Amino acid sequence: MARPAHGRRVSQTNVRPHRHHHHWWYVWIPLATAAMWFGTVLALLVTWLAQHRPHYVSMSPDQTIAYISDVAADFLKPLFIVGCAITAVGFFLCLSVERWARHQGRLLPNMRRREKVMSTLAIIASFVGGVGLILLSIFDTKRHPSMHRGFLLMFVAGTAFSAIFTIIEFRWLDKSFGRSFRALRAAYIFKAVYATILIALAIAFGALLGSSHQNTAAIIEWTISFLFTLYLLSFWTDLRHSKDFSKGELAPERLVAGDREDMRYVGEPGM
Repeated sequence: MARPAHGRRVSQTNVRPHRHHHHWWYVWIPLATAAMWFGTVLALLVTWLAQHRPHYVSMSPDQTIAYISDVAADFLKPLFIVGCAITAVGFFLCLSVERWARHQGRLLPNMRRREKVMSTLAIIASFVGGVGLILLSIFDTKRHPSMHRGFLLMFVAGTAFSAIFTIIEFRWLDKSFGRSFRALRAAYIFKAVYATILIALAIAFGALLGSSHQNTAAIIEWTISFLFTLYLLSFWTDLRHSKDFSKGELAPERLVAGDREDMRYVGEPGM
């Protein structure tokens, strides 16, 4: 049994999941977002390699590995803008839909106000990061280098803070439900480890940006971009559990206080 901060007891309710196909539409949002982002970045990399790794005008004289923004400032700029816009909207929707599903009782609920605050802050930060992503794609590094770097910082900071707030929320959820809901604990550990790696790489990228190690910074940037795909996919893992429960089945009042059976079915889709 887990005890939330306000002292009420979270029961281990025997909730047997049922599949509700009409809830499945929003489960595809993270998949579509991840596919769009991965496809966009891959198209840029393949194009640069297929052109025999040209040296763009936005690159430093001794730089031999192009940044994503160097390739995206060329003829593939329209593709980059579309890919960034869809990714930004999709990332925001992933967090918003997850918050909605918890409020609807289709995902394990926030038992404390602070968890709701962290979720809301994560959504706001994702919006800020998304706006930065869209703007950096429009104001490219070849024509607007200073603005591009500013919006790049806005995107990285917004995404990083969104991940941090999400991890804190999941940590508190894990304290309430982690012993009974194994999938939640696995999701929390994955997000925490993965986001830590991405943030560490982003810090290294920022430290090398503008230094004499441009090629190393470019490699790190490509690595972060591809790894970000898996972070987006983690929201599919979260949301897919909601398709097994109708509105209110995982409402707080059904999980708090009372003599109920083991919550062994929650988090085991397909049973």
